[in-house]
Amino acid sequence: MSEHEHNAELSGKRFFEVTVLNAVITIVEFLGGIFSGSLSLLSDAIHNLGDSLSIIFSYGAHVISQRKQTKTNTYGFKRAQILSALFNSIFLVVISLFLIIEAIDRIQHPEKVDGVIMLVVAVVGTVANTLSTILLSKGAEHNLNMKATYLHLLSDALSSFGIIIGAILITFFNWTIIDPLITIAVACYIMWESWPVIRKSVGILMECAPNLDYKAIHQDLLAIDGVKCVHHVHALMVDENSVVFSAHVNMDDLRLSQVQEIYDKINHLLTTKYGIDHITIQPETVRGENEDFFYSSKKDI
Repeated sequence: MSEHEHNAELSGKRFFEVTVLNAVITIVEFLGGIFSGSLSLLSDAIHNLGDSLSIIFSYGAHVISQRKQTKTNTYGFKRAQILSALFNSIFLVVISLFLIIEAIDRIQHPEKVDGVIMLVVAVVGTVANTLSTILLSKGAEHNLNMKATYLHLLSDALSSFGIIIGAILITFFNWTIIDPLITIAVACYIMWESWPVIRKSVGILMECAPNLDYKAIHQDLLAIDGVKCVHHVHALMVDENSVVFSAHVNMDDLRLSQVQEIYDKINHLLTTKYGIDHITIQPETVRGENEDFFYSSKKDI
């Protein structure tokens, strides 16, 4: 089994384990919220329900992304995970706004909360959410879809921990206002953490250029023997780990075998030094030699 296949199988297993854990947490917190009267527990239960659905959605995107490229999808299906990451992050923001509105209403109309039940349920939720977060933490480093799901679970773990503190304050000091305040704090944190995922997902879907040192790339390409000019460069990301790069390169009027040697040097440079996966070079003699590195004066693309 290849490393890629092993990672895919491991990711699928982790998604399943986390889904089961999250479903259990949702039921426990929902019942705990009803019996204790805690808004933060009920809001966390709703949040966990959303997480369970998003995890299932993320796993579906993960499975789709493993499919091979086709005639109609020549870059494969990797962006299924980007769409999933974007959907999950936007969903988190919507849920957070809903929780803030509910918390403000609770501040204006306080209700009695059973701190003991709230504390017990919050401890169970914290342990389960922390375990789920650990299960996905490694994959979140290199997978935007898994990172979005990881952020869901991390926010749940922090929320549950905050509820523990709130339950202690309610039990011993009767500070019931802490319940909606914790809800607002956690909701704001969720939105803060979701924004980078939304921004990066939209950037990839809009085919924004990846964060590379293009000035250095230009200089390195011109330093290759036989390269006279580089122009009409395009770069995009298929997903967060796959970079596509194309460029027009002006050379002398050479034999095809000599052009191949120059291409091999370009390919080696861009692959090893800059981590670019898919490289397309269009060799030319004088056409476009006065064009800018990135742009063509006659075309948008």
